[in-house]
Amino acid sequence: MSKIKIMDELLANKIAAGEVVEKCASVVKELVENSIDAESTVIKVELADSGIKEIKVTDNGVGMEREDAELAFFRHATSKIKDENDLFRINTLGFRGEALASIASVSKVTLKTSTGELGTQIEISGGIIENISNGDARQGTIISVRDLFFNTPARLKHLKSLQSELANIADFINKLALSHPHIKFTLVNNDTVILNTDGTGNLLKTINAIYGTEVSRNMFLVEDENEDYTVSGYISAPSIHRSNRNHIITLVNGRVVRNQELNRAINDSYHSYKPDSRYPIVVLNIEVDPSLIDVNIHPTKMDIKFSKFEQLIELVTNMIKNKIGRKNLIPKVEVKPELFSEKPKYEEMTLNLERISETEEKYSPIIMNEDFENNTIEHVIENVIENDILETKERMPEIYPVGLVHGTYIIGQNELGMYLIDQHAAKERINYEYYKAKLGNPDNESIALLFPFTIELTNSEFIIIKDKLEVLRNLKFDAEEFGINSLVIKAHPAWLPTGYEDVSTRKIIEIILNHGPNFSIEKFNEKIATTLSCKLAIKANENITLEEQEQLISDLRKCDNPFNCPHGRPTALFYSNYDLEKLFKRSGFDNIV
Repeated sequence: MSKIKIMDELLANKIAAGEVVEKCASVVKELVENSIDAESTVIKVELADSGIKEIKVTDNGVGMEREDAELAFFRHATSKIKDENDLFRINTLGFRGEALASIASVSKVTLKTSTGELGTQIEISGGIIENISNGDARQGTIISVRDLFFNTPARLKHLKSLQSELANIADFINKLALSHPHIKFTLVNNDTVILNTDGTGNLLKTINAIYGTEVSRNMFLVEDENEDYTVSGYISAPSIHRSNRNHIITLVNGRVVRNQELNRAINDSYHSYKPDSRYPIVVLNIEVDPSLIDVNIHPTKMDIKFSKFEQLIELVTNMIKNKIGRKNLIPKVEVKPELFSEKPKYEEMTLNLERISETEEKYSPIIMNEDFENNTIEHVIENVIENDILETKERMPEIYPVGLVHGTYIIGQNELGMYLIDQHAAKERINYEYYKAKLGNPDNESIALLFPFTIELTNSEFIIIKDKLEVLRNLKFDAEEFGINSLVIKAHPAWLPTGYEDVSTRKIIEIILNHGPNFSIEKFNEKIATTLSCKLAIKANENITLEEQEQLISDLRKCDNPFNCPHGRPTALFYSNYDLEKLFKRSGFDNIV
């Protein structure tokens, strides 16, 4: 008797559900993507108990006729592709034809759909169709998924807490809203509205609805293209960052995708502009011919493979670096205006601001006036679009030092206002760019040591270093094997800091050891420059003269990025004249005699 048997349809669907339906967010993803493919412009997602009890998706898409509605719950039934050739030019979010069958096999589903004429209602429990009847003529589709995993209790037991399930759903709806700003998305849980976008097609407004005004006001518009890819979207200013990579959102032809190498390249483009342990907020949509990508890798369709991937990485990296490189990134300390419940009694009086220069007004926050409370979010967003953060040919303006606080912070001034400069962070930046330039373009000068020194290593470290001796020699070190597990250093490059030759050499060798088989000369040089710049910078609580302060500021202004130390901390803070006057009650409504 044959041992091999063909599974029945219900069992096959339950097994497929293990891949397609991992959690409540998986159900929401599949249902909402179907609504998007159906050309919906309004999509509402209603949850009961974070989706564990019920998930209901309502759209105004094209809907289905009765015959199609019945077929939709059969496995591999799809309207998205017709033959093998369509797999190479996928233009829809769904195409496998597995989602509805998998969802229906582990839940209770009610489908109401119509093309604008007599509608269809289908009720399914555990993959078995229980009832098919006529429905109303409202165009679009309403699909309700109840009691998820009711017939697979082991899967139900492994669902996370209600808060975790809701967070996962909200996170994915946020990403879908960002990928389709022309669609109005509403997310409701237990009658509480969590997200409500306007569907106007303005991506910055959608960012504002999700992240708030502070983030949306600090987003930079980016656009670029090459022969194969067109990239557009928004990237955050380096001062706006988060603790994880989840806010680096990449979209390909409107599809939310996940590609670690692409995300890493985006994050690396911010290198030395922000702390290494923090990540920017980025929303990038990549338009590409569907034949150059493959999304048929995993049932979730989030993993993706690119053709000509190196060209895409180069395009994205240069686009972000060029945008950040043109910005004045000195953090501005703003005094937030107070909100008044009623108009002030001096509303008839005017304020003379002739002493504020035209340039200073660009730096100043919105001047509070009688229309302030009517300044809506839409006005703020429009203001951001029209008045991008000031770009200057001279990235950091001339600053004149006037003193030192706690031996750490230089106080400077110019016609725009006051600056606080962290002398350690500033010197770190100066050192970093100096050593990075030296490492990237090493000269042929080396200094022979009158008394060579030895460096002892473990046997495993010595094996690695022996294989990397050529790297040391390219950096103009004269290094040779010396005895057992030891190196003798007879000469070092002339650019090593005087008095720190031994320490610097040991640090360089440590970096080579830690990079191991993934050693990259570019990352290696970056690491050395960062390490040396920190070790040799002016420390806090170290008093320097006014002349030294002037020289430090002068050197900082010559840097490619004078705004951050190599670790991403700011080198300077800016207080505009207006904000200083605000702090001392000398402007706005308080400047009244």
